[in-house]
Amino acid sequence: MIKKIQITIILVITLALTTFGQSQNNFELSKNLEIYGDILRQLNLNYADDINPGELNTTAIDALLEKLDPYTVYVPESRREDFELMTKGEYGGIGSLIQKQGDFVIISEPYEGFPAQVSGLRAGDKILAIDGESAKGKSSSDISEKLKGTPGTTLTLTVESFGDSVSKDYEIIRQKIKFPNIPYYGMLNDNIGYINLLQFNPNCANEVKNAFNELSSENTLKGLVFDLRGNGGGLLNEAVDIVNIFVPKNKTIVTTKGKNKGNTQVHRTRNNSIDTKIPLVILVNGNSASASEIVAGSIQDMDRGVIIGEKTFGKGLVQNILELPYNSKMKLTVAKYYIPSGRCIQAIDYFNEIKADSLNSIPDSLLNVFKTIGGRKVYDKGGIEPDVKVASRTFSQISGDLYAQNYLFNFTNQFVLENDSIAPAREFKISDSVYNKFKVYVEDQDFDYKTETELLLERLSKSADREDYKDALGELLTKLSEEIVIEKKKDLDKNRSEIEEMLIMEIVTRYYYQKGKLEASLVNDTDIDEAIKILEDNGLYTSILDGTY
Repeated sequence: MIKKIQITIILVITLALTTFGQSQNNFELSKNLEIYGDILRQLNLNYADDINPGELNTTAIDALLEKLDPYTVYVPESRREDFELMTKGEYGGIGSLIQKQGDFVIISEPYEGFPAQVSGLRAGDKILAIDGESAKGKSSSDISEKLKGTPGTTLTLTVESFGDSVSKDYEIIRQKIKFPNIPYYGMLNDNIGYINLLQFNPNCANEVKNAFNELSSENTLKGLVFDLRGNGGGLLNEAVDIVNIFVPKNKTIVTTKGKNKGNTQVHRTRNNSIDTKIPLVILVNGNSASASEIVAGSIQDMDRGVIIGEKTFGKGLVQNILELPYNSKMKLTVAKYYIPSGRCIQAIDYFNEIKADSLNSIPDSLLNVFKTIGGRKVYDKGGIEPDVKVASRTFSQISGDLYAQNYLFNFTNQFVLENDSIAPAREFKISDSVYNKFKVYVEDQDFDYKTETELLLERLSKSADREDYKDALGELLTKLSEEIVIEKKKDLDKNRSEIEEMLIMEIVTRYYYQKGKLEASLVNDTDIDEAIKILEDNGLYTSILDGTY
C-alpha cells in the first residue's frame, strides 16, 4: 500500500512539474509576443522615418530562427517561388544556366528539351535585352529574375550569338522547368549497370525501379552502381521505397523521433522487393545528405551493399512544411531520424554546438558503437563513413584558373562554331591538334594566374624588405621568381590530362547536354573504377560485407 502511495505521489509531482513547465513556456510565449507586437507598433507610430513592417518582420523572424538549425526557415510570399524550386526541383522559366561576362550576362548551359534550347539559344549567346529593356550592367540575379515567371507567359530576348555581331530577337514561352530525378542510367561495361539519382523528388523511387528493370531485362546484370554523389536529399518516403527495391517487405529502414508523439514514426518497406541478391555499390561524397544518407546508411546497416567514396554530409533532421497566414510558409525541423542500426547520423548538435570535426578527432573506442545486421561495427561520427574510402581529386592551380576565368568556356564556343558534330559522349577525346589550338588560344589571350609558390615568394619578399634582409636575399629572390616563370610555361603540358578532362566536359555538354556530360564524366572516375573492381570480384565484395576486408 505504501509503495502504491509513493508511486502515486511521484506521478502527481511529475505531472505537476510538467504542467508547470508548459505553463511557464506558455506565459513566456504570450509575454514576448505582446512585447514584440508593441515594439513593432511603436516603431510604426514614432520612428523618425517611415518603416517597412513586412521587411522588419522578416528580418526579425530570420534572426529568431538562426538560433535554431539552418533547416528551419521562414518563407514569406515573396520567396515562395524560390522555395518551390528548392523543395520540388521545379520553377517557371526558360531552362538555362547563365553567367556574367563583362557588361552582359550570357547563356552558359541550356537544358535539353526546355525553351532556351528548343528556341535555338546556345552557350555563349549574349543577352542584350529582355522585353526591350537593356540588360547591360545587370547582374546574373537581376537577369535570372526577369527570365523566371509563370509558365505559359512569353518574353522576348534580344541576343547576340557568339562569333556574330548581329543581334536577333527570340520569342520564348516560359514553361515549368523540372530537373530530371535520374539524369542518366546505363551500362558501365557488359555486366555492371549504373543509375545516377539527382534528387529525391516525387516518383523518383518508381523511376529508379523502372531504370533497374530496364537494365536487368536488356543485359546480363551482375552488379549495380547507384550514384548518390552530390544528392542533397528530399522526400523520406521515396528513400524508403528505393531501399525497398533491394530489401524485402516489412524491414525497418528509418525511425523518426520528435518531441511530439505524431512526429515519432517507424518507416518500413511496404512492397515486395525487386532483387535482394544482386551485388550493389552506393557511391557517396560530402554533398550526399539527408535522404541519400538514409539509403546509404540503411543499405550499410543491413549489409546489403558496399558504400564507396567520401564521408557523407551528416543531416539527420526531419522537416515538415507548415502553412502560415498570408501565403507564407515555414519549413520546421520536427524530428531526428535513426537508421536500422540505431545511429542518428546528424553531424552537428545545434543546441550543444558539437560539430562533426570534433567527432572525427575522438577515437572509435570512445564513440557509441552500433552494429550492422551481420555484426560489423559502425559509429556515430556524424554522416555515413564509406566501407571503402576514395579520396576526392584535387586539381592544379592552372586548371582551376582556366575554368574560373572562362578560358575553357570561351575556347569551346569557338570549337563549336568550327565543328558540327563530335564522337559519342563516352568516346570523345581531345586530339593533339585540338589541344595545341587551345594552347595557342590561351597564350594569345595573355592568360596568367598566381601559383601558391608565387604568393609565398611575394610574402617572403615583403618580409625580407621589412626585416632588412633584401640586400642579402634580393638576388636569390629574383632568381627564384624567374625560375617560377619558366616552370609556369610548362604547366599546360604538365597538367594536360586534367585540362583535357575539363575540356571534354565543356565540349561534350554543347552537343549532348547534361546527359552526355554525366556519361562522359564516368570515363575517368576513380569511384567508378573502384566500384567495378569490387563488383567484379565476388570474394572482395563478400569480405567487405562480412567484415574480413
